[in-house]
Amino acid sequence: MTATRYQSGDPAAAAAVQPGLVDVDTVIGYQGAQAAGTGIVLTADGEVLTNNHVVAGATRIQVTDIGNGRTYAATVVGYDRSRDVAVLQLQGATGLTTAPLGDSATVAVGDPVVGVGNAGGVGGTPSTAAGTVTALDRPITASDESGSAEQLTGLIQVDADIQAGDSGGPLVNSAGQVVGMDTAASTPSRTATRHHRSATGQTAAVQGFAIPIDDALSVARQIESGAASSTVHIGESAMLGVSVTDSGAGQGAVVGQVLAGSPAAQAGVVAGDAIVAVNGQSVDSAAALTTLLDGTHPGDSVSVTWVDQSQQQQDATVTLVTGPTG
Repeated sequence: MTATRYQSGDPAAAAAVQPGLVDVDTVIGYQGAQAAGTGIVLTADGEVLTNNHVVAGATRIQVTDIGNGRTYAATVVGYDRSRDVAVLQLQGATGLTTAPLGDSATVAVGDPVVGVGNAGGVGGTPSTAAGTVTALDRPITASDESGSAEQLTGLIQVDADIQAGDSGGPLVNSAGQVVGMDTAASTPSRTATRHHRSATGQTAAVQGFAIPIDDALSVARQIESGAASSTVHIGESAMLGVSVTDSGAGQGAVVGQVLAGSPAAQAGVVAGDAIVAVNGQSVDSAAALTTLLDGTHPGDSVSVTWVDQSQQQQDATVTLVTGPTG
């Protein structure tokens, strides 16, 4: 059976996938802020594919299905921070419309595409951004206003105007099939928000970047199987209870905030301290601390070493609790 072909920017191409999309709304633990993104429905019982950065740090996730208009609580099944992929499970969902998936291996430069998503986080009917594929297998450094950054590779580059809230949404081909998952964008003027990450090193006026759907689904299948790895985390995240930044000198992760009642607070860690080791493994950056904690689960006991503002080394053993995702 030959798939229906639409013209570039034809609303019908986007309409073909809209019933299989969700709006993702989160509450961010440390800031108490709200943020939004998009997700792609994989199964009728509520398995959803999205970007890890859409749900990273969230203490509450609510998802509204475009197909039926209902809102569900969601939990994180697992995530891969290094590839910016997460899988959610909607609680109590049945009979959802799934998104039509294409083959990203068939994508070529010059192909017409449409980015679809929750632009601006306003919800309701998904917005669209038409464009063409301008490059394949692109590497970028993706970052947000918090300063966190990561290297992503193998991306589809497009000239569609991907916006805040579109992250986790589909890149749709002319057959109305999902061939990528929007993850970042670059413009000379737009300031990145938490769920609209900027991509450095690009020169075009408007450039969007999407993870090939085949790559995203490969990660999703690993998560579904429960196969944890050095990059794939399965289940709930463990929380120490601190937000951290780099010291700038490779001497630990500097604590910016300590969540009241958290394991870190109970151990006596305060803002301005620098965490330098976990379980005897050196911490030389905020990313290093995140990587070490990714290998833990709620209920695990870990030793934490930090240097206080008097330059005295402190040590404590803490029990991690369930915390923000990703």
